[in-house]
Amino acid sequence: MSTSAFANILLGGVFHAAVLFLVAAGLQLVFGVQKILNLACGSFYALGAFFGITVTTYGARYGMPSWMLLPVLVLSGIALGVIGPLIERLLRTVYDRDESFQLLLTFALLLMFQDVLRFLWGANPRTISVDYLVYGKLTLGDFSVPVYNLLVIASALLIAISLYVFLQRTNYGRILRATAENRAMAESLGVNVRNVYAVVFTTGTILGTIAGALVVPTSAASLDIAVELVVEAFAVVVIGGLGSMPGALAGALVVGLIRAFSLVIYPEFELLATYLIVIGVLLWRPAGLFGRQAT
Repeated sequence: MSTSAFANILLGGVFHAAVLFLVAAGLQLVFGVQKILNLACGSFYALGAFFGITVTTYGARYGMPSWMLLPVLVLSGIALGVIGPLIERLLRTVYDRDESFQLLLTFALLLMFQDVLRFLWGANPRTISVDYLVYGKLTLGDFSVPVYNLLVIASALLIAISLYVFLQRTNYGRILRATAENRAMAESLGVNVRNVYAVVFTTGTILGTIAGALVVPTSAASLDIAVELVVEAFAVVVIGGLGSMPGALAGALVVGLIRAFSLVIYPEFELLATYLIVIGVLLWRPAGLFGRQAT
């Protein structure tokens, strides 16, 4: 394998990891604070993809400059955050119930969103109408990568840094961490836990919808991507550690790179390779690479 081919595969894996990290970060944030495993995270990703295609299609029809593609996709993902508080209110009914009820409810949401997407956009895959190569390509000898991919990677990195600063350096971030550690104590100190949960879930929703919107210039949006993304997101969580944001980043890189190299070397091995890594991590470190061991 030549150096340029290796670099192309590597950057392809990092691009997929960047998108996957956004979804996994939302999943980790919701679980870390609300202690809910949100199976509907894949639906937010799919919704962001389909809505991003619709917004850019109408934008192009009414004269949107091609260079506005990335900002418009990000804004379309943010706009979908309006569904976050609505779904969070539904989840309030299971906060104090067994985890099985939480899983069943979020899985039901996943199935419901499948039908919503089919009703609004049909069963056929959709593609974006704006050429993402408007940003050009970075070419070094035989190596070539679309600048758009680099911008998505940079955006995911910027979001990761912003999340770290928000959670570790701001007063509201400290409130979130305090609520995650001890909800009853936070409430006794005057924290409005309901508002905190609404903000956290909405943030997780936006991370998922932005991820879906950012990926559509490079691949088609279909009804299957919701379930496929859930599988990958949970692989990331298992590898990195449930509730750990650094774990989400590390797990996304592992899954993204495995996927990229498997697709080139032996495509049939793609899913198996991911599962083998997951099994290995569970056997070696059940809490994940960055997860805390139960005491």
